[in-house]
Order: sequence, then C-alpha cells, then structure tokens
Amino acid sequence: MTAATSPRPGAAPIVRRVVVYTILFVLVVLTASGVSDLLGRLFDVVTGEQLAGTDTVGLAVSLTFTLIAGPLAAVLGWFAWRRLADPPERASLAWALYLVGMGTLALVVSATALLSAVAAAVTAEAVTAETATGLVWAGVWAGHGFVLRRTDRRPTRLPGTAAVLGGTFGLVIGAGGAVTALTMLVDEALAVGLGTDGAAGSVGSPWWTGAVQALVWAAGGALVWWWHWRRDGGRTAGTALAGVALVGVGILGGALLTLAGTGTVVFVLLRLAVDRTDAVAVVCEPLGPAIAAALVGGLIWVYHRGVARRRTAAVRQASTLVTSGISLVAAATGLGVIVNALLATATTPLSGSDPRTLLLGGISSLLVGGPVWWLTWRPATGPAADPRRSAGRSVYLVVVFGISAIVALITLLVIGFRLFDTVLAGDPGLLDRIRAPLGLLAATALVAGYHFTVWRQDRAAVAATAPPAPPASAPAAPPAGVVGELVLVMGPGAEPVVTHLRRLTGAPVVYWQRAGGTAVLPNPAHVEQALHGVSGDRVLLIVGVDGTLTVIPVAAAQVA
Repeated sequence: MTAATSPRPGAAPIVRRVVVYTILFVLVVLTASGVSDLLGRLFDVVTGEQLAGTDTVGLAVSLTFTLIAGPLAAVLGWFAWRRLADPPERASLAWALYLVGMGTLALVVSATALLSAVAAAVTAEAVTAETATGLVWAGVWAGHGFVLRRTDRRPTRLPGTAAVLGGTFGLVIGAGGAVTALTMLVDEALAVGLGTDGAAGSVGSPWWTGAVQALVWAAGGALVWWWHWRRDGGRTAGTALAGVALVGVGILGGALLTLAGTGTVVFVLLRLAVDRTDAVAVVCEPLGPAIAAALVGGLIWVYHRGVARRRTAAVRQASTLVTSGISLVAAATGLGVIVNALLATATTPLSGSDPRTLLLGGISSLLVGGPVWWLTWRPATGPAADPRRSAGRSVYLVVVFGISAIVALITLLVIGFRLFDTVLAGDPGLLDRIRAPLGLLAATALVAGYHFTVWRQDRAAVAATAPPAPPASAPAAPPAGVVGELVLVMGPGAEPVVTHLRRLTGAPVVYWQRAGGTAVLPNPAHVEQALHGVSGDRVLLIVGVDGTLTVIPVAAAQVA
C-alpha cells in the first residue's frame, strides 16, 4: 500500500504572511501613536492646558500617522482578515506572532501609561498625555485580545503565550510596586521608632504620597497578573514558555528577593547584637528594603512552588534545581567572605574598615543560603535510578562544577599575579592583597569538588541500575516468538528476503510465489519497519510488483 502525501507549502505564502503582518504591525503602532497624541491635545484643550502654538511639526506628524497610516492599516487588516477564513492562514506562525506581539506591546504601553496617570493623580499632576496614551493602547489591547480569544479566526499556534507574557509583566510591576510601598512604610516606622527624621517624600509632599503611588503600581500589576494568570489561563498553560516563566520568574525571582532580603535582615540583626561601630540609625538603614524584599519575594516564591508541584516532572525538577543553585550561590558567597574576614584579622586593617562587619556579612549569607540549600538539595538522598529522571540533575551538576572550576582557575591566576607582583616590587601587605581571592578560591574549590564527586557517584549509580545490553549477534527487531509463522507472497527471486525474514523474526517462513510478473526486492529497512510491533500466530507479508509492502495478521477461524 502506498500513502498519499500532501505537497509541502511553498515559500511564497510564508513570505507573503511575514510581509503582510510586519507591515500591519508597523501601521497599527503608527496609528495608535498618532491617535494618542491627538487625543492628548484634545484633553489639553478641554482642561485648559494650552500648548505652544509653534508645535506644528508634532501636530503634522500625528495627523499623518492617523489619517494615512490608519486607513492603510484598516485596508490591510481587512485583506488579512478575509484570508483567515482558510485553516492554513490561521495555522501560520506569522499570524500568531503578530497577535501575541501586538497584544503584549499594547498591554505594556497601556498599563504603564494608565498606572503612571493614576499615580500622578495622587499629587494632582497633569496626566493628559498619559491618560490618552493609556486609553488608546488599551483599546488596541482589547481588540487584539478579542480576536485572540473569542473569534473563530484566532491562531492555532502559540497557545497561551499571550497569557503567560501578560501575567509575567503584571507580576514584575506588581512586585516592584509592593516592594517600594513596603520599603517606605518600614522606613517611616523605623524613623518614628528611632526618633530620626521621617522618610522623605517628593518635594513639597508628605512621605505617604510616594507609598500610595507605589501601591497604585502594586495594585495595577496584581490586576494585570490576575487577569492573564487566572482568567486567561496562564496558570494552566502547559507550553515550554509557561514552564520557563514559572521557574525563571516566579521561583528564581522570588528566591532571589527572599534570600537577599532575609540575608540583609540577619546581617542587620547581627550588627545590632555584636557590632555597634556605627549609629543604630545607620545600621538599620537597609532594614526597610530588606524586609520588603523578603516578604514580597517569599509570597511569590511560595505560591509558584505550589504551582510547580502540580506541573510535569521536568518543571518540578527545574524548580528544585533553580532553588538549589540560588541558595548554593548564597552559601558559597558567605563562606568565601568568612575566609576573607578571618584572613583580614591577621593583617593591618585599612582606615575605617572593620573585619567584624565583613565577617558578619559572610555569616548572615551562610546562615540563610546553607539551610535552604540543604533542604532543597538533600545531600543524603541518592540520585534517581531512571536515567531520564536524572538527566536534569546531571546537567545541573556539570554546569555548577564547570562554572566553579572556571572561577577557581581565574581566581588562582589572580592570586599568582598579585603574589609575583608583590614579591618583585618588594611591597608589604601580601596577605591583605590576596585574602579576597583566597576566600573566593576556597569557596569555589569546595563547590567544584563536591559537585564533581556527586556527579561521579550518580553516573555509577545509574550505570549499576541500567539493564544489560543485548549481545551484538542478537537481531535488532521483534523478539522471537512474537510471530508464530510468516507467510511471504512475492514474485520469483525471494531467497534473500526469506533469509532476512528468518533472521529478523526467528519464525519459520513460508514462501508463496506470485503467478507471473517479475519481483522487485523490497528495502530491508522498509521490511523491518513494516513488521515492527506486529504479532500473531500467522502473519501474511505481501510484496507488490512495485515493491510495496502489505502486512496482514491472520487469525484462525471456524466456519459453522
């Protein structure tokens, strides 16, 4: 039997789609920019904000974009819309990229402009331009979102991509606004408690105006995130991009904020306990941003870890490895700083420097990163027996070992240079010049040695649990006994085929010669492919006059 194959699409339709949607993208951007400027000028007239009368160039540009690019965009969009009735057009990558790209751009511009306008309204600033830009681009986003989600001409490629990108954007601006607002609140609370000057707001405004403006960004980002993550299905998207966004932004970003903030809080507390070289207000100065980062980052981290547990095994493993890597960096950094500080105690400190502060910084980083790495990595747990499950772990081990080895090598070269330079120049203070590289070398060498040892142990464990390889003489085909008897029907000259079938299946082969015609020997690879997975007491293999293969499993039947 021969299967009919559809011809591959030519390059002309692909090039046409790329050109059409690229031009349409540019025209829509120009039109939205022109309409935004004209609407902003109209708002200025209505609110009594008079523009300079000499700004005729800007007005001419906006009119050009609106009255020329706008109709061209409408005509080109109508042309593309009619063609989208064909399934190949809806399945094109260019159409999906256009909708996702334009929708994401419109979301970023509109959300940024509208949130800027609302935040500026807190201090009664003029926001006509931002409001106009936000409204126009919000319309562009809504229109493209309707096409992407509601119509029968939405693309069949890149499912969930717009929701993932929109949710990621909302999460980033929401987290930034929340951290800023909490920082201002904590700084003001500390200032009141310590009896120092309160947190400074903008010139002529109280401190809380900045906090309210930051809360506007936090609330707006949370709304954008909720809309795309929960309503548009970004949370349930199973694409590779969704996994990357979940691990790379939600887990990696949350872990970075949490570890950095928590480490800074521990550092401040240690300084308050044992290092009072500076005033309390100076020591507590980084406490506000640290507490805010730890709280917001911890919330993001915990939530996305819960989401990752309901994803595939690859996403869960990536989440674990990313968390382990970030905490390992924190712990190794703390170890290197501790070695540096201990070596500094044997040297003459520079004016204004105190090894205790450096030592407390290293201890705080090690206290935060070490336990998280231990709980995440679990050194006492062996590798997975399945090589496919341990593939990500192996890559992680190789990457960590490679990076650590490279850093250690560079650090060793730096130590050698400073050693020879100091000796040849006859300058004192060799230990003070090499103590920082020595600390880094100690940490990276320890990390590289440990991960190399674990990698070798994993290889040995996986090799021990792997099934033994079949002997070289065994046939690489269905095992003997799967086919009870094979009946071959073909023209004359079938002896090579019969020999190959006996070696391939291990079953007896009965040869029936076709009446008349000449034989075309089939390709052995095609024979193996045709018989792959076929089983039965008796199997009929028919070789056509043109070499085509037909496989028919035959079952015994009784006639009443």
